[in-house]
Formats: sequence, structure tokens, C-alpha cells
Amino acid sequence: MSERKTVYIAMSADIIHSGHINVINEGAKLGDVIIGVLTDEAIAAYKRLPLLDYETRVNIFNNIKGVVQVVKQDTLSYAKNIRDLKPDYVVHGDDWKSGIQSNIRREVIELLSEYGGQLVEVPYTRGVSATDLEESLRSVHNTPDVRRAKLRRLLKFKPWLRVMETSNGLSGLIVEKTKIENPETATVKEFDAMWVSSLCDSTFKGKPDIELVDLTSRINTINEIMEVTSKPIILDGDTGGKPEHFSFNVRTLERLGVSAVIIEDKTGLKQNSLFGTDAKQILDDPHEFAAKIHAGKQAQQTRDFMIFARLESLIAGAGIDDAMERAKIYIEEGGADGIMIHSREKDGSEIFEFLRRFREYSPDVPVVLVPTSYNQFTEEELYAAGANIIIYANHLLRSAYPAMVNTAKKILQYSRSKEVDEDCMPIKEVLTLIPSKS
Repeated sequence: MSERKTVYIAMSADIIHSGHINVINEGAKLGDVIIGVLTDEAIAAYKRLPLLDYETRVNIFNNIKGVVQVVKQDTLSYAKNIRDLKPDYVVHGDDWKSGIQSNIRREVIELLSEYGGQLVEVPYTRGVSATDLEESLRSVHNTPDVRRAKLRRLLKFKPWLRVMETSNGLSGLIVEKTKIENPETATVKEFDAMWVSSLCDSTFKGKPDIELVDLTSRINTINEIMEVTSKPIILDGDTGGKPEHFSFNVRTLERLGVSAVIIEDKTGLKQNSLFGTDAKQILDDPHEFAAKIHAGKQAQQTRDFMIFARLESLIAGAGIDDAMERAKIYIEEGGADGIMIHSREKDGSEIFEFLRRFREYSPDVPVVLVPTSYNQFTEEELYAAGANIIIYANHLLRSAYPAMVNTAKKILQYSRSKEVDEDCMPIKEVLTLIPSKS
């Protein structure tokens, strides 16, 4: 009696539909099916986090008829598992012959040819899309508890997070949906989270960035964004206000589903950090600021919510020694979940020196950068230096304003709108831009 053949099928899906079952059934006709379940880290490397975590997905596949074994696949590449298992067959839907997975397919064929294995491709099940199903379920699955926890999950599974400024529902949709595909690496690049900036929120309301816009108004902005998006939100909390008020505000933000708030260690009437020493920047007493952070940490109800301390030492000209001392106090006395280090120097040297010294002190505490001034450095370079979260803090605002001014000037110049047609989105696209279904 001949020995049973082995069949390898890699899957990431946490929404099992008829197409997946069909692939498994076809594989079972050929031999014993081994499912390679992509880890959360592997999935997060090329698209957003799965709805269900790895352990839950393993349990699901272990209970599907025809599956005899479930193994871990911790990269998009099949190479390690194919070389370890040497399956007689690899089975996959035929939808990966083109698009971003075509290079993965080519690699699988080359690996199988090394020992005589065979790729079997099952016709794609028409009318069923895991992506569409996932999108339709995200609004149901996007409860405050789930959304709030996403930032910690992302920090755990991705090397660094890419965060974009979001100031209203429309910019939220842009950050939610904008992505680019890289066929060479079979990955999709998108933004991981949203930054609700006090500068941008104030500016879109036509008001100065001096903490004039109160939390109630800012919560309205957050609600507008949350209604049409699903990605985690980091709030620019300015100074955090009085410790007694900050405690209540933390609970409010936590209840809404906000993932984190970042507060800065300055006091007095707010002066935007990009003014640097051109404006008077008064640093708070570090122990009093740590006490404010501690009050916020004591007030929160879940482990998911995060409070980051924003260090303004470099902005105020106090130097790296002061920044390091404050960082240690905020973490050790205040219990800060992470720190943001801010600088307006264009060469980035003080940021890189701070990161070097901070990583000697703590290899694990998350560090946030806002590389507005030193924007010549790539995300990869900043991550290699020690950054975990990289925020593009005001770029949608700064690009939208000149575009709108240009359109307004052209209409005044020509006394008609014909000349701005090429600068404007067609009205039919505007009408379809906003989803009709929640």
C-alpha cells in the first residue's frame, strides 16, 4: 500500500468562506492536508492586522474537515515550510497568477522543482471575496474595545508604525483607504494609524493653536473620524491640562475607543513647538508632569489605552541631557507607556543622539518621532535608529491649503471655473467618494 501524499496550503484568512473550503477539499483529494497559517506578524507585514489573532485562526483550521495538521508560516514566503515539509503538492487558488502575489507563486514553483513537487491551482470561486467580506465585517467588529486595542497589537507585530494626520471624516477616509502595492515584495503599504493633531484641528476650524479648541469640540472631530474609519487613533493632547482634568479626559478618550494620547511637558499659554526658541517655551517641572501622567494611568480602566510623554527639551534649547533625565522620570515615576522626542533641527543629529542614548537606557519603551524638520530620513533609517512610531503630523492640511487657494485665485482671475477643471476632482467622483453604506 502506497504512502499517502502530503498537501500544503497556506492561508491567512480569518473569515472562512466557500472558496477556502473548496481549496481545502480539492487538496484533500490529493492527500493529507497541512495548513500553513500565516502569523499575525506575517499578515501585518503586508496588510492590516487580521480580525482574529493567530491562536484563534489556528483553532479554526484545526477543526475543519480534511485538515490533518496545522503549522505556522511566519513570512509571506513559503520557502522555509516547503523545504522543511517537502510536500508532494502545494495547492492554491488560481487568482495569484497576476498581481502582488505573482512573485510568491514563482518562488513556490522554483522551490517545488528542486525535488519534484507539484503546484495545483484551483479555479477561483467567483462571487466570493474575502477582502469584501472582511471590509463589510470591520464596521461590525469595530467596537471601541477592539479599536482601542489595535495600537498595542500593531506595536507588537510590526517593526514600526506609519501614522498620518487626520482632521475630519474626509481626511480619515483618505488615510483609511490610501495604499500602494509592491508586486516585487507582494506587500501593500498603507498607514497604520491616525494622528488627530491639535494644530490641524484648530487650523481647520480657523482658530489659533493655543489650546483654544476645547476637548468637547475635539471629541466631535474624533467621532466624525471614527464613524467612517477603523484604524487606531492617537490624540495630540497638548499639555493635558490640570492633572484632575486629565484623569477624567483619559476615561472619556478610552471610552470612545481612542488608542493613545500624547501630552507635552510645557506649561503656560501654548506656543507651537515649530517656533522653537523664537517663542518662549516654558518646560513643566518634570516631577509634576510625571504626576499628571501617573494620574492618567491610574484613571484608565483598561490595559489597552496608552499615554505617551512628549519631550520638549530640544525645542526649548535645554539639550539632550535634560531630555534623557525627563524621559526617565516620566517612565519611572509617571508610568508613561512611551515617549515622543521632538526637534526642529534639520540635520537630525540631536534626534539620533537622543535615540542612541535612550536605547541604551531602554530597548523596549516605544519612541515616537515627528520628522517634519528632518524629513530627509526614511522610515527604515529612523526605525534602525530606534523609532517605533513615525507621525506625518500636518501634511494633508499643508497640501490642501495651497491647492484650495490656487483654485480660488484662478476663479477670481478668469471670472469663471473652466480653468480649474484640471485641478479638481470630477463631481461624479465626489458623489461616489463617500460610502453609501456604513
